[in-house]
Amino acid sequence: MNIPLLAGTFSTVLFALGMLPMLLKAARTKDLESYSLGNLVLSNVANVVHSVYVFHLPAGPIWLLHTVYVLASALMLVWWLRYRNGRRDPEAGRPGIAGDSSSKVSAVVEQEAPQ
Repeated sequence: MNIPLLAGTFSTVLFALGMLPMLLKAARTKDLESYSLGNLVLSNVANVVHSVYVFHLPAGPIWLLHTVYVLASALMLVWWLRYRNGRRDPEAGRPGIAGDSSSKVSAVVEQEAPQ
């Protein structure tokens, strides 16, 4: 029994499963506003560079883990770029127009208040 290989395989499965909720939520909601473009770009560049190292190692769980990281970060970047325009309300920059109902009520009250 090869303990390091078993540990690598088990941790790879756990890391891959840990990414699924993030990917599923992003796919379902198309809301990637909390993700930084800079972080997504740097993660993808780092994955490309790190691939040179990883794929020169003997085939094993690290290949699968790195492939999952590459695919997940690339997918998140593509989704961020694809959905960035659709996720923002065009009125979002105007106070009292977009947002929660309390800001809409506040805008109406301010307009009706005596000047």
